[in-house]
Amino acid sequence: MRDIAQLLLLDRDAIAALLSTELALTAVRDAFTLHCQREGRVFPVVREKLADGVFGIKSGDVAARDLLGFKAAGFWPGNRQYGGEPHQATVMLFDPATGRPVCLLDGNAITTARTAAAGELGAQLLARAESTRLTVFGTGVQARAQVAAALRALPALMSVRYVSRDGKPHARFEAALAEVLCNAPGLPELSGVRCISHAPDADSAVADSDVIITATPGGGALFTMEAVQPGTHITAVGADTRGKRELPDGLLARSRVVADDRAQAQALGEMQWAEDVACLELGDVLTGGAFTRAADDVTVFDMTGLALQDLVLGEYLYGAAVAQELGNSVAWPW
Repeated sequence: MRDIAQLLLLDRDAIAALLSTELALTAVRDAFTLHCQREGRVFPVVREKLADGVFGIKSGDVAARDLLGFKAAGFWPGNRQYGGEPHQATVMLFDPATGRPVCLLDGNAITTARTAAAGELGAQLLARAESTRLTVFGTGVQARAQVAAALRALPALMSVRYVSRDGKPHARFEAALAEVLCNAPGLPELSGVRCISHAPDADSAVADSDVIITATPGGGALFTMEAVQPGTHITAVGADTRGKRELPDGLLARSRVVADDRAQAQALGEMQWAEDVACLELGDVLTGGAFTRAADDVTVFDMTGLALQDLVLGEYLYGAAVAQELGNSVAWPW
């Protein structure tokens, strides 16, 4: 069979035909459970700065499911001048028995969907259910995806404010958020109501919010610790590389901190700036670990992204593609 082996290629359009919010949420919940139960492994992350960007590899396996693979991904800000997406990602699945590549997947949509799904689970488990006001830092793809995720997790949310990098309103981002809000469950009464606004002052917006999402390149603290009010939940997305941060000094020490992976967060996430702060992992909370939230607790979900999220979602997509005969198979003798 070696000479007639095939490699399945799933490009952007094939992934779009297969991927759904529900599938991503199921896969990410599955990945966190596997991680918590130590049935899935995450290998040491490669994350290196380049002259024109950042390049990384996240890999892992689930032996009981014959799942092995990696995601090669990074951030190239110069892509914007060509009208391209700065984030680039590719997922590869292997046969663990032979090392033979089985499926190559475009990883951009996978990364966006699995990160949003993780944020949704975090908000559902850690934020106050009655939260009504949200502020998001950033105006990119992930900022949009995290707002949609928060609306799914917290249907009481009634308003969204955004803080932009240049301090100016972004009409395109507002239009994208308006579409998100119109499609959000439980919010039909918002049709025609002005519930999206630009926030020129970061601290004022934070002080008047129940939920904060930080989805920026992680160039430094985005607001002061004093602005964060009791009961606030923070989804921290942007710190995923040594030296990056979005949250101010001292905030983690006064917060209930939950990470996707403790060691990875201490190496690459917000916890690199507060390694001694106590921290739970989301998988433990998700599977019934002891976690109770007082009304005035500040909660922080430090998200650095798990290889298992990419691999399990990739596995689901591969299975669906085979079942539906989607994608392109190419000869890959070994």
